Amino acid sequence: MPYDGAPAAHGPGGAAPRRRLMAPRRHAERHRTERIGWLRAAVLGANDGIVSTASLMIGVAAASASQGNLLVTGVAGLVAGAMSMAAGEYVSVHSQEDTEQADLAREGAELQKDPAAERRELASIYVGRGLAPDLADQVAEQLMAHDALGAHARDELGISSALAAKPVQAALSSAASFAVGAALPLVVTALVPRAVMIPWVGGTSLVFLAVLGVIAARVGGAGVLVGAARVTFWGALAMAVTAGVGMLFGAAV
Repeated sequence: MPYDGAPAAHGPGGAAPRRRLMAPRRHAERHRTERIGWLRAAVLGANDGIVSTASLMIGVAAASASQGNLLVTGVAGLVAGAMSMAAGEYVSVHSQEDTEQADLAREGAELQKDPAAERRELASIYVGRGLAPDLADQVAEQLMAHDALGAHARDELGISSALAAKPVQAALSSAASFAVGAALPLVVTALVPRAVMIPWVGGTSLVFLAVLGVIAARVGGAGVLVGAARVTFWGALAMAVTAGVGMLFGAAV
């Protein structure tokens, strides 16, 4: 059993020293699930920024627009896209938060109305996870005595602090990452000659997407090659389709 390591005095007759029991020490650790909220929004925003802006540049360039028009279009796309991502993420995640709060309110009312039935429900969840019925009853009783709503939120509803909706965080992460992603093909457009703009924007954007896929995979603990290939493939497809539309209609898209 854990103890504090201090020597204990022998009792009468040379009795063995007694150890003072202490609560188990928790070791510090971080899990990748803690990053889900901001990581999803950041990866989505950066990916969308690169793909949408690069596709826009290529599509407009394929329609024979001037470099000045390309830059104006790209900046407008960056601003509009960042605001759209922020608004969309906020509304979407806020809707999730509203649903979570409604479920918590309903669960709180049920706990007030019939706590015994809720304890049995919680115990049945633990039995389904492998605990013996008697032990499951004890665990449910002790957890509900400590934080009844928290126990049901976590184990019945699947709501935890790591996975809870955070609308403002998601909106800011998504908007900022979109702006950063969109700025990359814009910089390339401004630096390279108009005659070689399409292959340069397309090629560098695919590199940017591959790097983004690698970073997202490393942060999230997924396979690096799979993550890079996935975002690169869909980015290439989006740019190819947009370029085709621009050449077909000869107009900015």
